[in-house]
Amino acid sequence: MEIPDLDAVRRAARHIAPHAHRTPVLTSSAIDAELGARLFFKCENLQKVGAFKFRGACNAVLSLSDAQAAHGVVTHSSGNHAQALALAARIRGIPASIVMPANAPPVKAAAVAGYGGRIIRCRPTQQDRERVAGEVMAATGAALIHPYDDPRVIAGQGTAALELVDQVEQLDLVLVPVGGGGLARGTLITISALSPHTRVIGVEPEGADDARSSLEAGRVLPSVDPRTIADGLLTSLCDLTFDIIRRQIRAIVSASDEATIRAMRLVWQRMKLVVEPSAAVPLGALLQGRVPDLAPGLRVGVILSEGNVELDHLPW
Repeated sequence: MEIPDLDAVRRAARHIAPHAHRTPVLTSSAIDAELGARLFFKCENLQKVGAFKFRGACNAVLSLSDAQAAHGVVTHSSGNHAQALALAARIRGIPASIVMPANAPPVKAAAVAGYGGRIIRCRPTQQDRERVAGEVMAATGAALIHPYDDPRVIAGQGTAALELVDQVEQLDLVLVPVGGGGLARGTLITISALSPHTRVIGVEPEGADDARSSLEAGRVLPSVDPRTIADGLLTSLCDLTFDIIRRQIRAIVSASDEATIRAMRLVWQRMKLVVEPSAAVPLGALLQGRVPDLAPGLRVGVILSEGNVELDHLPW
């Protein structure tokens, strides 16, 4: 399998440029005052489909040869990657089959359907997601675009950090949420090459802290019955994402659901930005004092990864 590098990230940036937003970086003096640092929020909640996932899905779909794309694409996802792949496939003009667990948020399933994706339901387990996706591949010949275990997807996710280092100089830290690890790996590839003094810290929910456990064990330890409000971070690392995370990440810390909800509400109130719990996890860890190396005056990049919220069921 191809190992993505900075050149791959730059190629991805060129591929997706006509279709993806260059998202803004915003600040909040109120949040800065509370934490004693200067925070720069990379607003991927304002990306197409409301999530950074569009970057990776778009790059992967546009990278397919005509022969590979002829029978469409398939994936398994609980929400944001599902939406991203459905839209990317519509842009390419090919069908997309999306395997979604029965407990996927309704707002995300509705968006998939709105982008023209064909939804196939499955039981809410990783094994069933993969089994059903495999059946779709066998029946249709569709190309699998995995949510994170795909070099093309990882390269696409790295374009968010590529923009961030261009938009903000001299970052001391970058905080990135960790689920399957595609965004974290893409961020590490870019930051280590373009801003090697900047430390990257991964953040995950307390109830789905498989990345921290894997780092301590030195091998991938999948989550077992993860429980967290941050539904976008329920997935576990794979070997492809774990490799660079193990070698290059400064630390992986966690945030409680209570702190995540407080962070989410703070961003809504102070910055007037709609973010979902998964995007608020890094700020939650900051509010809990769990981020190492944080000191007064440091310049901290925070990737607000997504903003797809079920408005009828807000956590407060």
